[in-house]
Amino acid sequence: MRILYFSRDYTTHDHRFLSALAQTEHQVFFLRLERRGHALEDRSLPPQIEQVRWEGGQAPARFQDGPRLWLGLRRVIQKIQPDLVHAGPIQRCAFLTALTGFRPLVSMSWGYDLLFDANTNFWWRWATRYTLQRSAVMVGDCETIRRLAVDHGMAGDRVVTFPWGIDLQHFTPEKLERRARTENSPFTLLSTRSWEPIYGVDVIARAFVQAARQLPELRLMMLGNGSQGALLHQIFHSAGVLDRVTFPGQVKYDNLPNFYRMADVYLSASHSDGTSISLLEAMACGRPVILSDIPGNREWVEPGVNGWLFADGDVNALAERILTAAAGREDLEGMGRQARSVTERRADWQQNFPRLLQAYQMAQTGGRSGNSEKTKRKQELL
Repeated sequence: MRILYFSRDYTTHDHRFLSALAQTEHQVFFLRLERRGHALEDRSLPPQIEQVRWEGGQAPARFQDGPRLWLGLRRVIQKIQPDLVHAGPIQRCAFLTALTGFRPLVSMSWGYDLLFDANTNFWWRWATRYTLQRSAVMVGDCETIRRLAVDHGMAGDRVVTFPWGIDLQHFTPEKLERRARTENSPFTLLSTRSWEPIYGVDVIARAFVQAARQLPELRLMMLGNGSQGALLHQIFHSAGVLDRVTFPGQVKYDNLPNFYRMADVYLSASHSDGTSISLLEAMACGRPVILSDIPGNREWVEPGVNGWLFADGDVNALAERILTAAAGREDLEGMGRQARSVTERRADWQQNFPRLLQAYQMAQTGGRSGNSEKTKRKQELL
């Protein structure tokens, strides 16, 4: 089968999907909508995947670029003649594909497109509904996303849900060296989310300041970068705790497990999430987690068993959870084992990936409805 994989950029998640698809019998073409400010993935495209050169993919995509990109996508589809197009996020790549009239379309939600973008304004809501109604199948990573897709007009039996999962052989609880823990030894928190408003990193910074006033041994590692870098430094500097915070920057995939293992607890204050991959990575490395109490996170955390939840955006509540975790250091190892166990049951990429191939099959055959899309896959574009 010839598959056109159309994504917004080239990220760690795209690399994961494309690497898995490269090991199948399918011929896969990669189309990139835009190239944003900084590299989101440092690993090369798998050699079995053919990258398509076209009008897009070299700069951020603007609204006024829509007609040019739509015409370019039509030409790409006419040239490649794919058996199906796998496209996401919903209001960008999948919407452009739906506008061409090509079928079958497998739309993939990236979480934020349904959790946030779909509610931005009337036009984005319309684009969401238009796209989903013209999708043979939609792929999502959690039950929250499935429900939102149905709310926007997607037939429930056309949604394939599976956590994108992680490599459980790469992210493991094994430590390079077990640290002796005493009452006054450093207690290290880890944040890996981008420094953007949607991820609530300012909430983490303010909560850390509060907790650090009561706990001198508290430390924080903030991986990544983003537009709120100046704000974060200001918060830490004004409170006099900048020397207790480290900023490792954008860490390569191969080194990520070591950072999870150096931490005692993983933090995320994201205001919107489906199934967070960094959350799964932390849990797979045997780390208890402290997360904002939003639907996507509730699907993974059992409070007091493998982590804690706090009210979204509540700085005081997050600070309290941090102090609770530090006070119960002797329980963290057991909670970490529980966290690892959850990922082994539900977040194994090797077990979850075949669900995507099942989604492709549904799109090709029309699933239970029996309406064959295969005969229409090369229909003349409108």
